[in-house]
Formats: sequence, structure tokens, C-alpha cells
Amino acid sequence: MATGWGERPATGAGGSGAEWLPALDVPAPERQRRWTVLLRWLLLIPQFVVLFLLAVAAFFVVIAGWFAALFMGRLPDGIFSFLGSVVAYETRVNASATLLVDRYPPFAFSAPQYPVQIELRATPLNRLAVFFRLILLIPAAIVATLVRSGWVTLSWVFWLIALILGRLPAPLYAATAAVVRYSLRLNAYTLLLTPAYPKRLFGDEPVPAEEVHSGTRPLLLDTAAKVLVVLFLLLGLVGQIANSTVDYDSDYADNITDHSAGAVAPDHF
Repeated sequence: MATGWGERPATGAGGSGAEWLPALDVPAPERQRRWTVLLRWLLLIPQFVVLFLLAVAAFFVVIAGWFAALFMGRLPDGIFSFLGSVVAYETRVNASATLLVDRYPPFAFSAPQYPVQIELRATPLNRLAVFFRLILLIPAAIVATLVRSGWVTLSWVFWLIALILGRLPAPLYAATAAVVRYSLRLNAYTLLLTPAYPKRLFGDEPVPAEEVHSGTRPLLLDTAAKVLVVLFLLLGLVGQIANSTVDYDSDYADNITDHSAGAVAPDHF
């Protein structure tokens, strides 16, 4: 992650000045050990505990960073470094939990040898966008919630596929990587690490071979992978509607019970 401050770098073809987004680097789909696939989520329990503690710390640090960004138009270097490290840590755990990589994530902020890497660039922030950040991120947070919920709904199917094949098929790998990358970009935007709004859930455009960095940079989704992403969104939406309906029915039943109890209760007055 770059920590020097300056103008937002251009990364479009030929330096076109296109908006730069936080990048995710994951190797192309590889063979995975079936025993680690079998026990993946159990093995990651210690990491989930660490992530919870980091999330608590990040909550207080980002509040301080919010006030600093309002006055300075950027995050102080120390705050940027800490929050960026938290995002990198979470992304490594997410990549392992979603079966993108086989190697266990290290208990460390810095892991240059780990196959999953992110790139964040410290760039100036718009003060108005910082002030309204919690409101601005709502649409992206809704999309992320739906797509992650949809992936979780099908996760046991993906787990069985990886367990049987010893790897993720390419469309499943790409669709899963799209979910992980979108979550990375939402986290970076939420924590004021980037002015770039989360986007490109459905992947990137092809680039020349010399500009390819990894299996997810650029992230290319074929038709099957895009269909999976749409399925994630639809399943997430159905799940949210179902949960809302169940909650409503439960509240309605409780109200009916209360009224009924009141109707048959003896009048003390």
C-alpha cells in the first residue's frame, strides 16, 4: 500500500486519468487440499476472533480519522496504515473462507508472501463526501449485503464442489472473487481509505497481456460467472424479503396474542 500523498494516479490505458479503485490480487484457480477444504471454516475460527477485535479497534480509529479527514482532506499516515492493514487482513481471511486460496492466512498485518494481496493508494479525500460518507455508502452496502447473502446461501454447494474436485471451477472462482473484491472496495470506502465509490461487481474489461497482474487483476467474468453474480443478488434479495416477512408475521402474531389476552383478562376496575 502506498502511503505517500499526492494527486490521484491515472491508471487508464495510456494514462487516461480514469478513477483508480482498490485492487485485489489472487492467483488463478489452483488445486486445493481436500482436507483443508473440509475443515476450512472450522480452521478459520481463530481468525474470525481476531477480525472481531480488529473491527472494534478500527471503529474507534475511523472516528478519529473522520474528524481528521474533515480538516485535512486526507487521512493521517498512521491512521491510513492501520486501517489499510485491517482491510488487508480481512480480505486475506475472506479469500480463504470463500475457498479462493488454500493457504492459511497468517496472523500478521504484513504478509508480502501470502498469495492474496490488495493495493490501496493514499489519495486526497473530498471533505463533503467524507462528511456524508455514512449516507453515501448505503446503496453499495445494500448491494454488498445482497450479494454476500446470496453467496452464503449457496456456500455449501460450492464447498461440496471444491471438496469433490479439489478446486473451484473458473466461473465459480470468478464470481466469488467478484464478491470478495466488492467487499474490499466497500470496506476501503467506508473506512475513508479511498474516494472511489465501490463498483465493477461484474468484472473488468480485458487488458493487454503485459497489464495482467494476477488471476483477479483484471477480474474477467464470463457469462456463467455473471449469471452466478446475478443469482447471488436474487437469492440475497429473496432472503431479505423472507426474513422481513417472517419478522412481520411474528410481530403480528404477538400483537394478536396480546389483544386476545387483554380481551379475556378480568377487569380489575
